[in-house]
Amino acid sequence: MIVRIKWSALKQSKWYEHAVRFGLGGLTTALTGAIAQRYGPATGGLFLAFPAIFCASATLVEKHERKRKEEKGLQGARRGQQAAALDAAGAGWGSMALGVFGVCVWWLAPASAVGSLCIAAIGWLVVAISLWGVRRRLRRVSWSRHFRF
Repeated sequence: MIVRIKWSALKQSKWYEHAVRFGLGGLTTALTGAIAQRYGPATGGLFLAFPAIFCASATLVEKHERKRKEEKGLQGARRGQQAAALDAAGAGWGSMALGVFGVCVWWLAPASAVGSLCIAAIGWLVVAISLWGVRRRLRRVSWSRHFRF
């Protein structure tokens, strides 16, 4: 699988679907700011990692994939569920890389703010690419034909 931008996907979405995603993201950011003011930046920072728009995006992925298959006269419910599951798996793998980024900043920021961000970004990149490679290898295992990651 090659990662690419699919501009035509923007035409599949309605304006209100984007509004919901941006609204949830903004609401979560505002709530995180309130938590940070009340309980401190360390606690607020934990909430910044919350995948605010994941629920909205997973339902949109399922809906659009189902609709695409049904337009071709096929049963799209199963394919929509699989597409949403794939999106969820990607979010999970990405969260692991984000965790590495957070730990690097947490450990190294007292010594050097800029240095910690650089090392954390490199750590995130290495973990993300490594996990992508693991996912590709898992697809080759016979049982993964039934559970595509």
